[in-house]
Amino acid sequence: MRELCAAALPANAWNWIAVWRRNYLAWKKVALASILGNLADPMIYLFGLGFGLGVIVGRVDGTSYVAFLAGGMVATSAMTSATFETIYAAFARMHAQRTWEAILYTQLTLGDIVLGELAWAATKAFLAGTGITIVAAVLGYAAWPSILYALPVIALTGLAFASLAMVITALAPSYDYFVFYQTLVLTPMLFLCGAVFPITQLPDVFQQAARFLPLAHAIELIRPAMLGRPADSMGLHIGALCIYAVLPFFLSAALFRRRLMP
Repeated sequence: MRELCAAALPANAWNWIAVWRRNYLAWKKVALASILGNLADPMIYLFGLGFGLGVIVGRVDGTSYVAFLAGGMVATSAMTSATFETIYAAFARMHAQRTWEAILYTQLTLGDIVLGELAWAATKAFLAGTGITIVAAVLGYAAWPSILYALPVIALTGLAFASLAMVITALAPSYDYFVFYQTLVLTPMLFLCGAVFPITQLPDVFQQAARFLPLAHAIELIRPAMLGRPADSMGLHIGALCIYAVLPFFLSAALFRRRLMP
């Protein structure tokens, strides 16, 4: 039992880099298509809702609606990019392609693989979120100097959502089950956490529920950074995202141990 527990955790602080590098080398061949695919959806939301509803809505929280929406779309793109990389690509490597099984014949442990997959998903989330941040800054909807403060938060947001999605990956018998996570968790979170309109517009019960959701904490950090404003309760939001990144990692490692090492 003690050996099984050790196998489900990272063997050291650097083995995960081999998994990250393997995924990077495979992704590099389709990098352009992947980047465009990750940017397209949030950019359509940003410009479609921003310019369409922006004329009707006017200014929100003292800024234009497009600038308000940009922070929400950056956080949302990090959420979706990390989640989709984990529930589809990582699941394929674990289930259909059996890449994880091949890696386990090396000195790497299951914990090394899970940690490497999380780091890779967070990297793709960082690329997607940073791309939208740069576009928003070029168009004048974000403050150039202060967007540097948003970049570490984008990476942490990607890590948190990849860690959550890894639990779903460990539990799902097939691809068909991922649609429940998308429609019942991610989509409601988009509308509850202030991505497209202020949380204060919601009834009190939903405002209280949003305080526990990771996307709300990410938006509370990213939006002020992009607008050049100070963020409130910064330690609380960073701590919440760290908890969402760490606890699901250990849970998913235990679930994968039960699934792959019965």
